[in-house]
Amino acid sequence: MRIAIGGISHETNTYADACFGLTKLEDFDVAREQQIVERSTGTRTFIGGMLQAAEEMGAEVVPTMWAITQPSGTIARDAYEALKTELLARFEAALPVDGIGLDLHGAGVVEGIDDLEGDLTTALRELVGNDVKIVAPLDLHGNITELMAQNIDLMLGVHYYPHTDMYERGQEAINALPALLDGSLRPVTHVEHLPMLTPTSCTDFAPAKDVNELCWELEGKPGVVDCTFFHGFPFTDTPIAGAHIVVTTNGDRALAEQIGKTVASYVWDRREDFRPETDTPELAVRRAMAAARGPVVINETADNSGGGAPGDSTHLLRAMLEAKVTNACFGFIYDPEVAEAAHRAGIGATIDVHLGGKHDDVHGEPLALRAYVKCLTDGRFTYTTPMYDGVRTSYGPMARLVVDGIDIVVGSARSQTFDTEVFLLHGIDVTRYKIVALKSSQHFRAGFGDLAAEIVTADAPGLTTERVEVFERTRAPGPLWPKDPSATYTP
Repeated sequence: MRIAIGGISHETNTYADACFGLTKLEDFDVAREQQIVERSTGTRTFIGGMLQAAEEMGAEVVPTMWAITQPSGTIARDAYEALKTELLARFEAALPVDGIGLDLHGAGVVEGIDDLEGDLTTALRELVGNDVKIVAPLDLHGNITELMAQNIDLMLGVHYYPHTDMYERGQEAINALPALLDGSLRPVTHVEHLPMLTPTSCTDFAPAKDVNELCWELEGKPGVVDCTFFHGFPFTDTPIAGAHIVVTTNGDRALAEQIGKTVASYVWDRREDFRPETDTPELAVRRAMAAARGPVVINETADNSGGGAPGDSTHLLRAMLEAKVTNACFGFIYDPEVAEAAHRAGIGATIDVHLGGKHDDVHGEPLALRAYVKCLTDGRFTYTTPMYDGVRTSYGPMARLVVDGIDIVVGSARSQTFDTEVFLLHGIDVTRYKIVALKSSQHFRAGFGDLAAEIVTADAPGLTTERVEVFERTRAPGPLWPKDPSATYTP
């Protein structure tokens, strides 16, 4: 068997356009041919899982091109067309192939194209025809469309948030290819849409955990191949924003529709349970200080770069400084200007900086601080979280600053904090701190859940706030809950 692998992955926060502008071609990290294999082999990622499954079945892998970047604003049309043109050309050069494994997100938006994945797979299907089988693992925050279902033979969304099952879903997608090719698996996919904007919901707990268990129960029915609850991506203003139940059966469309409506009704009836209770930064800090023991992890959910936020909000850090917390660390805040100033000054220097708040007024004003430069690094390390284990990364020049007794890690690249490695890189053992503050919505739980005595979520104004109802909706085809309480769903 000959399998081509590639893709374009982007989670698009259209509200970030005002913060960053359009996402340009140079913003993408592009790997080509053998680079894809070198970077992904042995990692707990979609492509890592696909490569492992292909190796185990003795298939020949043809790596093409893979492009990815941090969640950000709408993709510029010329950037997308350039990536699409190259990817299609590389797939064409790889022919003949039996199957294609695509690494896609599911929530990509381009200037003039609301459905990146649908557009890309339409062009790919026209190129390779119907005999070549296309499989794609997807992020559960995808806004899934009928066009995607038509073009992709098998879509498998991750079930977990944090996404600790990306590797397994990649494996599963490739392992389905033999059955797709010999005709024993004739997939029929139904997409059931819900007029519902889902705040970030960890699948370790109800209600998202309960929905997963229902999906798995229904997967046990004869003929059901897969049932996935796609939470959708609420931080985008497109006609396809919402939650989605995607059900695939072996040739039975009526069964797929029935199960999709069953799960959708279950989710809709429990929609109020998806509205989280969070604290302001000030209250979160007070709760952390009052905790009997640490470490208490405070996650600043509204400034999650993993959802398109800038990563330089000052709301939580300001609250920590004003509360005069002790035995605390913050990791990390995105501010390449301050990181560069620290590197120029050197370890042991004291510098005056304006930290964070560089992108807009929503995420807070810059903090005027006098900081001691404790440690400087190149920002390179390898993730150990169950979600991204084995992935090598770089946050550029980084610095550990000490301000009023708080250790603050500053980075030169946007990212949420996934695990303890970014702290350890700067000599910080988080288990020795009472308070550990970081920027993330849920993925941090994969790396910090087992060591945290308590987790407190701090919400504030920001591009990834849990209050999804605050965002303007100009393109929705109808009412969306909770923005519009009058929204209804009828199976």
